[in-house]
Amino acid sequence: MMDPTTDNAGYTGDAGTARASLESLRAEIAKAVVGQDPAVTGLVVALLCRGHVLLEGVPGVAKTLLVRALASALELDTKRIQFTPDLMPSDVTGSLVYDTRSAEFRFQPGPVFTNLLLADEINRTPPKTQSSLLEAMEERQVTVDGTPRPLPDPFLVAATQNPVEYEGTYPLPEAQLDRFLLKLTIPLPSRQNEIDILTRHSEGFNPRDLHAAGLRPVAGPADLEAARAAVAKTTISPEITAYVVDICRATRESPSLTLGVSPRGATALLATSRAWAWLTGRDYVIPDDVKALALPTLRHRVQLRPEAEMEGVTADSVINAILAHVPVPR
Repeated sequence: MMDPTTDNAGYTGDAGTARASLESLRAEIAKAVVGQDPAVTGLVVALLCRGHVLLEGVPGVAKTLLVRALASALELDTKRIQFTPDLMPSDVTGSLVYDTRSAEFRFQPGPVFTNLLLADEINRTPPKTQSSLLEAMEERQVTVDGTPRPLPDPFLVAATQNPVEYEGTYPLPEAQLDRFLLKLTIPLPSRQNEIDILTRHSEGFNPRDLHAAGLRPVAGPADLEAARAAVAKTTISPEITAYVVDICRATRESPSLTLGVSPRGATALLATSRAWAWLTGRDYVIPDDVKALALPTLRHRVQLRPEAEMEGVTADSVINAILAHVPVPR
């Protein structure tokens, strides 16, 4: 176990305490967001893996509120970009501006320079602007006028997306989809959860004032760093590695798909399974960890054949069928 360290906010860097702190995020975020525990877990997994998350759901299911609540509970700096058809790449990354006092150009950082970037309705802007995030997501830096500028650590892009059948949207290109570690679907709330939501609002809950809702930081950067170090030590057996490869190779051979999971996707599934194993209290990965993360890690990395889509086949159903047929290591 790592030696305990303490950051300025008073959070311990001990791996055991870090796990407890990250587990408490669910309860803390639930003060603002009702019934979205799987999405909270997915966002924590992405932070542990230094990955990014695509949140998909119809308008009004608290996608934006979920990301804001996570930033508040982790005491991370956060910025929001509302993606629109006229948004330019420089509006995301920043640009050189002329300083009349010094008679020189200086760099004005864009909103991408933050810990948690909320890219709201990312599919409402053309691919040219969508691609402005590619370097930031992959290299964790932005290059302007030939000068690379590193982004803060941690850095996570949480992009929200309305389903592509809505008018005025631009489907994300495959190259950018593959950069997202997870794609989390945000469902409509159950009847009881919706009653709870309305009850909170009738009692004065204000989604724009998370502090008044009682949301407090329960973990800090030192906890996150300790957790990442512990996840890196989580054991992966050769059998589990082969199991991940077999699942991903099966997607490339599926008659329902025109595009299967790439080696980057296989690496992502191994990483998310490892993070999930550590979060559940184990220092080794089992097949159930792989199964638990297969859908959110792989669903956006495959492409359905048009005829399969017309028959009602979905990416999730194809992946579930593959999980049911690929032999599980003992």
